[in-house]
Amino acid sequence: MIEGVGIDVVEIPRMARTIGDWGGAFLDRIFTVRELSYSRSKKNPTHHFAARFAVKEAVAKALATGWSSGFRWKDVEVENNPAGKPSIVLYGRLKELLKGSRILVSISHSENVVVACAIIER
Repeated sequence: MIEGVGIDVVEIPRMARTIGDWGGAFLDRIFTVRELSYSRSKKNPTHHFAARFAVKEAVAKALATGWSSGFRWKDVEVENNPAGKPSIVLYGRLKELLKGSRILVSISHSENVVVACAIIER
């Protein structure tokens, strides 16, 4: 049964400005060590940071409880399998809250925009 659907759109130039303005403080607040390492290893790291940010927002929207459920940025980690397919690893309160659930995610991007969709299934 589908419990929630969330979608988010991130403008890549806006993410680049945010990273430029706030630098490491922003990145360390939002992304896990593995996400930082993965994104920084890519040719266009900003695209990958924007994609991971969009997924985190989409998951928060799919929860339909907003920030009141104890959502924390680093409790949602985006990883990719060797073929590039994204998936979610949960930590903290979200791991407990969504125990037994499956979260499906999809990411797409162009030169300037990233879109992510998350579906929570129980």
